[in-house]
Amino acid sequence: MASPFTPQQFLDLLPHARALSMRLDSVSDDGRVTLSMPWDARLVGDPATGVVHGGAVYALLDTASGIAATLNPGSAGGTATLDLRIDYMRPATPGQRIRAEAYCYNMTRSVAFIRAVATDDDGSRPVATANGAFTNEASRAAAK
Repeated sequence: MASPFTPQQFLDLLPHARALSMRLDSVSDDGRVTLSMPWDARLVGDPATGVVHGGAVYALLDTASGIAATLNPGSAGGTATLDLRIDYMRPATPGQRIRAEAYCYNMTRSVAFIRAVATDDDGSRPVATANGAFTNEASRAAAK
């Protein structure tokens, strides 16, 4: 059972995604999801450098990963984060949009395994990478 929501509808339901101005950039045929968010002075973790706080990068990676989990053909329609490991490689360049690409590389009856990477305008040098496990469960909205 696939998610009852389109990826954009799923994103629009998340208050934190709206607060961070996240945008759905693409969904590929193989289930890769790309989200992005703009640089915003409200999200700066260190005023001396202008670098976006790692928590905002985490939220972007987590959200992209959750959408990737729900898009997998084996998805029961709903998901929640079980575990998400983030490795921060370098600070995102101040003033640049941050993108997160996520994909589900394995789906079991109860768990989706996701990999993701965050970049800025320099797509060849990751800002952060992520590996996570997400629940594979029936959507609450579909159950109503």
